[in-house]
Amino acid sequence: MQKNAIGDKFNIILASKSPRRRQLLRDAGFEFTLADSFEVEEVYPDTLAAEEVAEYLSNLKADAYPVGIKGNEVLITSDTVVVADGEVMGKPADYDDAFRMIHKLLGKMHKVITAVCIRSASKKLSFSDECDVFFDELSDEEIDFYLRHYKPYDKAGAYGIQEWIGYIGISRIEGSFFTVMGFPIHRVYQELKKME
Repeated sequence: MQKNAIGDKFNIILASKSPRRRQLLRDAGFEFTLADSFEVEEVYPDTLAAEEVAEYLSNLKADAYPVGIKGNEVLITSDTVVVADGEVMGKPADYDDAFRMIHKLLGKMHKVITAVCIRSASKKLSFSDECDVFFDELSDEEIDFYLRHYKPYDKAGAYGIQEWIGYIGISRIEGSFFTVMGFPIHRVYQELKKME
């Protein structure tokens, strides 16, 4: 794989179970190692504005990383939330929760907010990127088909834009497609340059 212009300046540690984040970081020319799993209770204050939740949680994950960061290592953590009518939607608990979430998104616009925290031995920076997503109306049968075949229980808002439901149900987006996928790689690249 061809490295990008800054890919060999850091030993990147990605603390994420998301295969989409791994793919996007790799496709952008970064080599990285995966952090060993560690426990983080992903809770946030009730008083926190919906637009600040993802960044709060990505910082929480970075601060919970149990291994010291040394030398030219950088740790990357991330979190994605969907915000619809003031409700912050993370990952669904089960089929019924996922069905409810998707149903709430239909026929209107919602926000997807993905935040990233980048931490080195001496510096930490974090940011959020937002995208407006417009869903068409779908039938209950179409939602059921998607949930049974794609099982999006690891995705905020219970859907993946890169999957069947995104192909047939999303009429347009305003912002970065990759932010909706769960990793605003364009911003990650620019912010890593600031870590040099």
